[in-house]
Amino acid sequence: MLKPAFFRASATALALALPGLATANIIEGPVEVIDGDSLKVGGTEVRLFGVDAPEFSQTCYSNGAPVACGVMAKDALEGLIGGSRLACVTQDTDAYGRAVARCRTAGVDVGDALVASGWATAFRRYGDDYVPAETRARSARAGIWKWDFQMPEDFRASQQALREPRQPQRPERVAARASAAPRQYESGGMCRIKGNHSRRGEWIYHLPGMPYYDATRAEAYFCTEAQAQAAGYRRAIVR
Repeated sequence: MLKPAFFRASATALALALPGLATANIIEGPVEVIDGDSLKVGGTEVRLFGVDAPEFSQTCYSNGAPVACGVMAKDALEGLIGGSRLACVTQDTDAYGRAVARCRTAGVDVGDALVASGWATAFRRYGDDYVPAETRARSARAGIWKWDFQMPEDFRASQQALREPRQPQRPERVAARASAAPRQYESGGMCRIKGNHSRRGEWIYHLPGMPYYDATRAEAYFCTEAQAQAAGYRRAIVR
């Protein structure tokens, strides 16, 4: 077993290896995994920098059958870390007060390894560091890339929308809106319209029940046709 002195030396080396981080806040210690991209390191709650894994409650779909990919993402992170200690360099603090950090174990970047194995996506909003790893995982259909799923950020947004209280409305307004409301394609908290980029460069969306829906690999999901069209997709032609 590696001794604590080794981890202190590793943490110092990690800070010195990253420009401008020699005085950064170093977090190290034993690990408790919370979900696919967050954990406690030495008692401090940490969100892995630059990656976005399925939420613990999130479901992926294999030919329409639900898969507990959020639970599996947590298991994958636990398996990657094992019983090791981590050395993390804080990059920021998120809205929940968690340290956003890059973490390493035995010289391995945990975020990069998680994305490369297909159990998290590259969180492009915060950087492109792990896009190459994601590209490799998608090509190999590793981890979650073998199934259909909402991007974790979109899943969180859809869950938040479901939780938001709705104001009571006058009956005549409800009736008027109901008559004009677009059809929602949603089940299990997941939008079901698949947006796909064809080999000819066309952006096409497929509705549930269409001939090639189950075989279509989704690049994006939408709840209404209007959303898909606003994103630049056209409806698939059914012959």
